[in-house]
Amino acid sequence: MFKRMDEIMIEIPDVEKPDPNAAAAIQELLGGKFGEMSTLNNYLFQSFNFRSKEKLKPFYDLVMSITAEELGHVELVSHAINKCLRGSTAYDDPDRTPLGTVKDARLSYHFLAGAQGAMPYDSMGNPWNGTYVFNSGNLVEDLLHNFFLECGARTHKMKVYEMTDHPAARAVVGFLLVRGGVHVVAYAKALEMATGVDVTKLVPIPSLSNKLYNEARKYEEKGEHTKLYTWSDNDFNQIGQIWKGTHPEDGLELEVIQGAPAGVPIPEAPPVEEEFAPGISALDFQEIAARLKAAGNIK
Repeated sequence: MFKRMDEIMIEIPDVEKPDPNAAAAIQELLGGKFGEMSTLNNYLFQSFNFRSKEKLKPFYDLVMSITAEELGHVELVSHAINKCLRGSTAYDDPDRTPLGTVKDARLSYHFLAGAQGAMPYDSMGNPWNGTYVFNSGNLVEDLLHNFFLECGARTHKMKVYEMTDHPAARAVVGFLLVRGGVHVVAYAKALEMATGVDVTKLVPIPSLSNKLYNEARKYEEKGEHTKLYTWSDNDFNQIGQIWKGTHPEDGLELEVIQGAPAGVPIPEAPPVEEEFAPGISALDFQEIAARLKAAGNIK
């Protein structure tokens, strides 16, 4: 089961800088083949279908804990997209084409079908699909695939970082470079445990260090690249048999944290009246509040 908090993992800058095309690029990190929906669902189904989990519990615990973090990454990328879209249009009389300013946006789905919010698509508007999920049932093969998937995801994040200077985009991508890097090393260490092959000698892939990115470096300076969270109050603590020793890049000690990291409040999304969202007027709010009070016997 999953436990959800009304938080996101980091604070995203709140700036008035609408950039629909930046949002389109970030969609690749959400619904692309190497996006967060792919990492989430690969590990999710591998965890559902894991064989001999009692005998191979450290590996099972690793996949389970990373799965939970990926849920938070899907959430975080979605909010980055929302921040980039905010303010792209303004309410006006329908005959004055209030959505006309975005008719040439590269991904019109954001405005035609999503009320300027994240959607389960890639950067070209292709929907995410289940063929991106790999679950062979073979532990080494799945771990090797996961290592490759995280390296591919890292490549895409680096490219998106270089595509836009939007503060919200860079803040999220920088953080995900660090946390994705943790998963790269974690799967490398798991492969070494399972096969005896030191896969950590391959990282980082691409070879560019996260420390060269301002928005990633600040998290590495806090040691976030050395921490692996269990995302559970009591379970999945055997990942310490895999996540141990030192980080292959800077030699810092690795640490397992029981539980989840502290989060920050989820950003408030303002109404977009020109998109008929949420479609609830001030009078409607008053009537809804009155019905809620009546239902709760509140005078």
